[in-house]
Amino acid sequence: MHQIRVSDLVIDVDRKDIKNIHLGVYPPDGRVRIAAPLRVDDEAVRLFAISKISWIKKHQANFEAQERQSKREYVSGESHYFQGKRYLLNVIYHKGSPKVKVRNNTYIDLYVREGSDEAQRQKVMMNWYRQQLKQEIPLLIEKWAGVLGVRVNDWGIKLMKTKWGTCNIEAKRIWLNLELAKKDPHCLEYVVVHEMTHLLERHHNEQFTTLMNRFLPNWRFYKDELNRAPLESY
Repeated sequence: MHQIRVSDLVIDVDRKDIKNIHLGVYPPDGRVRIAAPLRVDDEAVRLFAISKISWIKKHQANFEAQERQSKREYVSGESHYFQGKRYLLNVIYHKGSPKVKVRNNTYIDLYVREGSDEAQRQKVMMNWYRQQLKQEIPLLIEKWAGVLGVRVNDWGIKLMKTKWGTCNIEAKRIWLNLELAKKDPHCLEYVVVHEMTHLLERHHNEQFTTLMNRFLPNWRFYKDELNRAPLESY
């Protein structure tokens, strides 16, 4: 992958064994990426980008206008999200082990030891989010392995700034963003299916789109929902 400049835009260019040029603008900061066939030179890519300037600017403006969550301090009264729903955080200091509980569809109770600082409170929350995903992901992988006819050898969870998931095709390993614990469960399922579909088709080409349409007809809705969701401040 390398970069070209078009006006005030810096564009990532990724050449692949594909038939058509694909343009994408990605959250959180409107990064522009063009996937181009091996035979297409930079001048052709530049002309293509120029023809799409207004479309690119529109999507970048949408990302800029998205609501961004303020930096979290993990104190009582803050808004936090879980499975697509908004909750109020309630920090409870106690002498027992740290834990998190959802209460009355309104509160997330965060139990921590007296004197816990922001980093420690955040760690407890992140560990809790991770445990929630660990309960959901294996069920989804098992479900979709049968539907897609593929096998996932390994999977993991990590915090990613620009991707909801990745797939290592050779190792048959998928990674999912920890932030998905905060999103609607349908969005988590979409990302799992998306990454597992890469085991059938490596590239984001017409074949990949055809497979996604077949297996998860509403995938575009879930993709748009993820892109519309409030973004964390990193």
